[in-house]
Parts: sequence; structure tokens; C-alpha cells
Amino acid sequence: MAVQEARQGPEPGGHDGGCTCGDCPHGAREGHRRAVAAFLVKRDGFAAGHGLPAGVAHSVSASRQWVSEELAQSAGLVAERGRAEGALWLTRLWRRTIVTTWALVAALLLAQGVTATGAGWTAARTAGLLAALVVAGALTAASWLHRTRGGALAPVIGEDNRLSTSRAVAAAWVLFVSYAVLVLVGRLAAASDPAERDALLSGLDLARGAGAVTVLAVVCAIAVLVRRIVGLRVLGQRLQKVPAHRPRAADLLTDDAGRGTFADIQYVVISAVALAFAAVRLARRPDQLPDLPWGLAVVVLVSAATYLAGKYADGGRPVVLSVVRSREAGDLDAPIRTGDDIEIRGAGFVPPGAQSADRLARMVVRIGAVHVHVPLVPVAGGFRNPTDTVLTVPVPVDVEPGRVEVQVVTAAGVETNRYTIDVTD
Repeated sequence: MAVQEARQGPEPGGHDGGCTCGDCPHGAREGHRRAVAAFLVKRDGFAAGHGLPAGVAHSVSASRQWVSEELAQSAGLVAERGRAEGALWLTRLWRRTIVTTWALVAALLLAQGVTATGAGWTAARTAGLLAALVVAGALTAASWLHRTRGGALAPVIGEDNRLSTSRAVAAAWVLFVSYAVLVLVGRLAAASDPAERDALLSGLDLARGAGAVTVLAVVCAIAVLVRRIVGLRVLGQRLQKVPAHRPRAADLLTDDAGRGTFADIQYVVISAVALAFAAVRLARRPDQLPDLPWGLAVVVLVSAATYLAGKYADGGRPVVLSVVRSREAGDLDAPIRTGDDIEIRGAGFVPPGAQSADRLARMVVRIGAVHVHVPLVPVAGGFRNPTDTVLTVPVPVDVEPGRVEVQVVTAAGVETNRYTIDVTD
């Protein structure tokens, strides 16, 4: 449907694709969708050989360069509309976080009302509801202060504009432990019997909540350590990071390319199970910190260690393994000359999250002192060039004959090793 709309063009009297006003049906989301549809139509048309002007159709290299420039400009428009949609989505997200927060408070009140039938309302139920109100109020204030950055989710959005798994898990444990302490504070404030107050204070002893406190300390340390590891690896060009247009819930379980990763999935699943167990323990024993069994605590620690090891093992610097002359069918074997196409073989040329056309168009190959932009060669449903393991670029006439060095610069700005080739007249 989107492709058909792109072929038909904008509706008469309607807004064009660049409109970004409020909740207009032709707002940022509609503009991005139409830009994507127009790009897909153009890419598939070029892949089928349609739309080439007569002035460049006679030359393979000229037509390829013209197609690449057209696709790069169209992809740049798609990226611009995508960023506009992402910014608008973040500004709307803070309201959703507030609604979700207070919906959870209402669900807690409903659950307490249902379970209180027959057993009666207790001081522990009151303390739990008041603690939920305090936490919800704090999250509401945080959402307002960070309303342009996703509301209450702003602290768990990483520098690459994706949801951080380590920060999300740590934030969940911080909120839960804070809620548990507030429940004890409410009960302590309402207690009039000295013996009851002493029992509540003893519920905060480290011997009772050692498992939960240990897990809290480890997951918070993991969140800080992962940020440090990723930052150092990016600066050392051992990890390629490409920013996303906007955060998505799937970021908690996937890598930058959107593929599910075992390290992230197991960390989120095991942490969620442990939190559910701790919540049940708190509901059963609201007079003390949740006594997380050491067996379950060790399981969470092993999961955190696995996640940390997976983050440290991610990535790797792109590498050029070989450079050969690109040979068409029927060509004779010959050395590399100016004007020829060369095929650069290696690994890591397209970093995770850089599969979009606007990111692929940013790839550059240095041949001697000349910078050559990697041409986009479309095929039905994608691109034949560039790929993660092979790049094909022409050798410009400005390259001096002799021994020259070839180096690839990826969309993330990471440089490969230098590979020396011989260019003849």
C-alpha cells in the first residue's frame, strides 16, 4: 500500500511528506513512511534498469555513478524523515510512561482490593499502596523533567539512542528495592508498639536481604562497567557503533542490527524471573526486605557475568584481506589500471545497524590520496554493493601509477588496515 501511495504521489490538497505538525495524519510518521515507499520504488526501478537518463545509459560506470548518487540523495531524505519521526516519538513517549506508571498503581490497588476480601484491609496493604504512590510520583516528575528524551525511560537510553539492557535491568532492581524499603518505612511510621518497630527494623538487617542487596550491587556495577567497556572499545576502534533513529523495546533483546542475542535475552529473562520471585516474597513478608535465596542470587550473578562477557566479545575491527581486479565476463586477465574496478575482500565493512542506504552511502575507500565513495548497486530487495565482506569501487584516474595503499572507512568512522596494491598505466 505504501509503494502504491508513493507512485500516486501526495493527495490533492493534502500535506506533503515533510509535514511534522502534531497529530496531523500527514505528520512525521506519515512523512517517513512515504519517503521510505518512494525510496523503495526508486531502488527497485533502478535494479530493473528503469529510469536511467539517455545521457548515461551508454556507459556502465556513468550509469552506476548516477544511480548511486540518486539513491544516496533519496536515502538521505529517508534518514532525515526518520530522525524527525524519532524526535517526535520521544516527545510523546513521556506521556505514555506516565499513563503506564499510574495504570500499574491502579492494578496494584485492584489486586489489593481483591485479596483483601475476607482477610480485611491491613496496615501492610496501606504501606504498599502509599509506597507505590511515592514511586509513581517520582517517576512522573522524572518524566516531566525529561519529556524531550523519552520521559522516565531517559536514564535507560544509551548514547547510541537505543535502550540499554544493562541499564534497564539495573533500573528495575533499583525501583523494586526502593519500593520495598518504602513499604517498610510506611509500616514503621504507622507502628505504635515498640516490639513491632523493633521487628520492622530487624527486617532491614543485612542477614535478611543479603541476596537482594548483592544482586542490586552487581547489576548496578554491570551497568556502569558495560558503559565503560563500550566507550573504550569504540574509542579504540575495536567496536563499531551506529546511532539509531529512535529507541525500541526490542533493543533489550537484540544487537544493533536487530538480531536476537543470547547474552541479552538470558540476562533479561533471568532478571525478570528473579524480580517476580522477590515481588512474591515481599507480598508474603512485607515486614522485611525480600530474602532472595542464595541459589537464585547466584543464578542472577552468573547471568550477569555471561552478559558482561558477551559485551566484551562483541565487535571487532574491520579488516581488508585482499584486493583484486574486478573482472567482467569475457575480460582478459590484466593488472590493475586506472579506470578499472577493484574488489576489496575482507570482513566487518558494514557495522551492525548500518544496513540502511544512507549509512551505506557514507562508506569511503582511500586509494592512495584519493577518497572514493563506495557506489550503491541496487538489486531487488537490497544492494549488491557494498556488503559486509566485499566492496567494489573504481580506481579514479587521479590515482598515480605505482604502489598505492587501499584503506576502507566504514559508516561508523572506523578505519581498516592498509593494503598495498600495484596500479599500472
